[in-house]
Amino acid sequence: MTSITAGMVKDLRDKTGAGMMDCKVALGETSGDIEAAVDWLRKKGLAKAAKKAGRTAADGLIGTAAAPGCGAIVEINSETDFVARGDDFQNFARNAAKLALDVDGDLERVLKAPYPGTASTADALTALIAKVGENMSIRRSAALAVSPGVVASYIHNAVAPELGKIGVLIALESAAEADKLMALGKQIAMHVAAANPLALNVESIAPDTVARERAIYADQARESGKAEAIIEKMVDGRMRKFYEESVLLSQVFVIDGETPVNKVLEQASKDLGAKVTIKGFVRFQVGEGINKPVTDFAAEVRATVGQ
Repeated sequence: MTSITAGMVKDLRDKTGAGMMDCKVALGETSGDIEAAVDWLRKKGLAKAAKKAGRTAADGLIGTAAAPGCGAIVEINSETDFVARGDDFQNFARNAAKLALDVDGDLERVLKAPYPGTASTADALTALIAKVGENMSIRRSAALAVSPGVVASYIHNAVAPELGKIGVLIALESAAEADKLMALGKQIAMHVAAANPLALNVESIAPDTVARERAIYADQARESGKAEAIIEKMVDGRMRKFYEESVLLSQVFVIDGETPVNKVLEQASKDLGAKVTIKGFVRFQVGEGINKPVTDFAAEVRATVGQ
């Protein structure tokens, strides 16, 4: 029988991040074969992850990564903020953002990409689920690129550099000086984080969203009893207000509280000596759109203690 030493257990733990006792058992099951033990733990991790997959992971972090002319953003979810603030989770989020940058934000390619110390990002996530004991997921990723110009990023409620609860990328196309463009891009990214625009311009808003808004405003206007021709003008006026509130280029810039963003770009173009255009933006907020279950913790405690 192969003797399992403390050094072997440590080596396996360093390779996998699994618990000491799990590593000892794995080595015992595989007669001390380190690589076979890694596979044994991976299979065990898969089993653990499957049990947790049904639990809602609506917390977590947004991570960003950048390089000249491009940037990427990811949302990594966990069940609790406590886990999201741990070093293991944050390191994983950073690595996932860097991988997203390498594959143009394609989520499937992020999951399949080789991950430091293991075969793929998906395998690394499975191992982290097994180690930490919470369900986790890489929910989405995106990337922007522009040439000439810059991609600026902003993290709101940051818990660490490039990691937080709201993340924004903004792509500015311009031949202007990169440092000055980046400063402007940071401000516009801060605006996007605060104002949460639906689209870059009116043409970019989904047609069904426009139709739904018009229908709501028309129904409200008809309650006034006015003629249809007047109602149509009322709806047009309310839609203009909707666009001012929802379209990035039409929103009032939060930095000064008075200038529409399109006018900010016009002034920047004059100041920098080259036209500045927003080519795109991405805004991720942790957990947005996820239905979070309402838990009766008191009932769970009573059930646990048998009361």
